[in-house]
Amino acid sequence: MNVDVLLGLQWGDEGKGKIVDCLTSQYDIIARFQGGPNAGHSLKFDEKKYILHTIPSGIFHPKKKNLIGNGVVLDPVVLDSELKSLSIDSEDLNSRLFISEKAHLILPTHRFLDKASEVSKGKVKIGSTLKGIGPAYMDKTGRNGLRVGDIFQSDWDKRYQSMVDKHFDLLKLYPVETDFDFDYEQQLFLEKLETIRKCNIVDSTAFIHKALNENQKVLAEGAQGTLLDIDFGTYPFVTSSSTTSAGACIGLGISPRTINKVYGITKAYTTRVGKGPFPTEIFDENSKFLLEQGNEIGSTTGRKRRCGWLDLVALKYASNINGVTHLILTKGDVLSGLKKINVCSDYSINGSITKHLPYNLEHNDLRPNFIELEGWDEDMSLIKNFKNLPEPFKNYLTYIQEYLNIPISIISVGPDRKQTIYN
Repeated sequence: MNVDVLLGLQWGDEGKGKIVDCLTSQYDIIARFQGGPNAGHSLKFDEKKYILHTIPSGIFHPKKKNLIGNGVVLDPVVLDSELKSLSIDSEDLNSRLFISEKAHLILPTHRFLDKASEVSKGKVKIGSTLKGIGPAYMDKTGRNGLRVGDIFQSDWDKRYQSMVDKHFDLLKLYPVETDFDFDYEQQLFLEKLETIRKCNIVDSTAFIHKALNENQKVLAEGAQGTLLDIDFGTYPFVTSSSTTSAGACIGLGISPRTINKVYGITKAYTTRVGKGPFPTEIFDENSKFLLEQGNEIGSTTGRKRRCGWLDLVALKYASNINGVTHLILTKGDVLSGLKKINVCSDYSINGSITKHLPYNLEHNDLRPNFIELEGWDEDMSLIKNFKNLPEPFKNYLTYIQEYLNIPISIISVGPDRKQTIYN
């Protein structure tokens, strides 16, 4: 049981990147198991901020191996840009980063299809990041996608052109115009494939199992959040992969028996980017406060996040699905200055009370019920240990722990890796 899993329990943006960075010293391998460049993991240390989209968040630690697993969809153009932004020399980087030969590739035409599909939906669009993620996973499950290992095959050019032709046939189904310069995007894509060819491409299943047989420790890093899971999220406003702890097994080729701890990350409140139901969303001055104090702007999309109170019904649902053993709470510092803080304890639907997440979160008669807790004024960003935290905040933590019956083991009080309290 040498694999621990770390994932988000909300609609993403919970601060997973920072926490992975903080925990990396305890592990030998950090392995990203799903998602694509629609993820945006922000890390801050030494007065600098870094944003990762595909590369695991342990990359800044020397002598630690970082694996992009088979469950990830990979865009060579984005990866090339990420690699150049790291300020790590190529020899050192090459010893830290490994890519699964089974990871699927995002082609320029995937992004073209993504944009055409979203534009064609008009007012009922899902809110795609337009990174080509959905179409790439559709080709994967349709059993005709292209994988990293294919670029080393003698018939690569033929396979690639066949996919491009197929995609252009599909594009005829969308009677809309989009500003997509395919010739330019294709040239860029083919150039950046050379970056992939120079990377450490591995049989990731053998890579992981060899490490486990040598008693090495692995941290499986998720992207997005549980409520965006393709099966268990707020469908259809979800991503295209399995964002849960079960997805770690699929995305890395490991047995459930290898999993030990499951770290579930939640903000002290709730946010969501794009379309979809959001029962505890608020539209008053408190929403503006959370947006500004929490700097709630997507690191990948640049879009403002919708803000609301912590939803314990949804959090309990996500915790149960993932088998969370350790809870991590981020952005508690953002709530400082609020006189009162609301927490959703259950829903009312047609006059009945439920603590279970219903099939239809957009039900017209669904109303969140809130418990009001005392706020606090103290600036928590410089606090280093649990005992010095404000008492109302400790009461807030206690309420969450008792509701979920899961201990809070880590509290983040700021974006820097030093602003972390281990409970």
